[in-house]
This record gives sequence, C-alpha cells and structure tokens, in this order.
Amino acid sequence: MRLGAARFVAGETFDECAVVLKSLSDKGLATNTTLLGEGVASEEYASSVVASYRTILDGIAERGLQTNVALKLTHLGLDLGEDVAYRNVADLVDHAAKLGNFVRIDMEESGRVDPTLRIYRRLREQGRDNVGTVLQSALYRSEDDLRSLLEYHPNLRLVKGAYLEPASIAYVKKADVDASYLSMARLSLSDGGYTAIATHDEKIINELITYTYQNNIPADRFEFQMLYGISSQLQLSLVERGYKVLVATPFGPEWYFYLMRRLAERPANLLFVARGVRR
Repeated sequence: MRLGAARFVAGETFDECAVVLKSLSDKGLATNTTLLGEGVASEEYASSVVASYRTILDGIAERGLQTNVALKLTHLGLDLGEDVAYRNVADLVDHAAKLGNFVRIDMEESGRVDPTLRIYRRLREQGRDNVGTVLQSALYRSEDDLRSLLEYHPNLRLVKGAYLEPASIAYVKKADVDASYLSMARLSLSDGGYTAIATHDEKIINELITYTYQNNIPADRFEFQMLYGISSQLQLSLVERGYKVLVATPFGPEWYFYLMRRLAERPANLLFVARGVRR
C-alpha cells in the first residue's frame, strides 16, 4: 500500500483487515470496519457494495470477531435516489441483525444530512434497532438534529466533522466546534441512548469523563472511538482505566481519498506518509 497508507488503512482486502481486527481485540480494543468508498455511478455497483458488506458481516461472524460495520450511504447509492440507499442499507441492517451485529450509518457532507437522517428515522420506525448514525459538531444545525433524535434513544457517534463547509452553516473556529461538541455530548450522555465519543482530543475526553462522574452516568452508556493508526497509546490508556474504546479500522482498495482526509485533519500525519514514500 503506497504513500504510507498502511498506517491508517488495515489492508486492501477483508482477510488482511481481519488480522488487524484480531490484533486490536487481543489488546482489549473494540473495533468497527468500513469498506472504503463513497459515491457510486450505478445501482449495479451499489448492489455489489451491498454484496461485499454481506460478505464482511459473514466473515466477522465466522471469525468470532467483536466488530461491527460503518458505511456511507453514498456508497450504497444515495446519489442515485433515497429509496435506492434505503433499500440497500435496510438489507444490510437486517442481515447484521440475523448475525447479532450492528451497522453505523456515517454522516457525509452537509447536503446529505437530511436524507441520511430521514433514512435513519425510517429504519428505526420500522423496528430496526441495530443501527446508529453520526452527527458533526461543526454544523450549526447538529444540536437541533440531536434533540430531534432523542425520542429514538439513538446509538449516536459524535464527531467534530471532517468536511470543509461554508461559514454560513458551520463553525470556523476550533473553539466553537469544541464547545458545540461538548454541549452535544453532554446532552446525548444525559438524555440520549448510547453515546460514541469519537475524538482524539484529550481535553474533551477528560472533560466528558468528569461529566459522567458528576452525573452518575454509567460506563455502559458510552464509549470512546478513535481512528486506526492515531493515538494508539491514548486508546490503551483509556482501556486500562476501564473504558470501552472502539478503533475505526477501514480497509479497501479505494484508500486514497480516506488518506487525504486524514492528512487534511492533522497535517502531522504527513510525517508518516513521507516515511512511507521514502521506503
């Protein structure tokens, strides 16, 4: 894998990824996995992605891995039509349920928030409880979106947001994004269902740990989530303190755009890429 991508991507095939997932599990870390990819140009291609995810879910079960899956609706045909994406994700959520597994619907750019949340609500209203979604604290709208989801007691991942959005709809300053994140996390922890605190920001992590202590929120109501290849020592230190930590562990041949997004989020990661290029 070129450009040092192997630090952040667990291989190009699920067999390669499964070795990494087992290694992380042996360290006491939970995992999810994603087949990298986004927009698709045809329903046939979207159907092939569904078939791949079915195989992944089967492979997880066969290997006895404690791993769930996360996916993007654009990878399942959202840009071809909301009903296309709904049909495909419902198929995967149902297949996961038969295997005792869980599906996380990732959030994408701001223009896809509404259809993503409509699909999530539709799944839940039809009795599918083994599905969660994601909200981004960078968007002005996200706390209102969170409040609108509370009736579902959602399994919700909170992220800051990796997409460049205009100042008319998103916070520009890091301090504002962080303040929004903390506000949303406190609301989700207090009034929501299950909260996945997805951040590498130690200050935010420590503030939220303090909040859970002060408000008697049990540790089985939340987890921390981090990216494969980043903050590995922090992940292990939280496990040692008794917290659940999930490592998002993507794989697949379409790794380039994922890698570029990681570099945009954290320029220090360029050092790892440079080392990979030199090799």
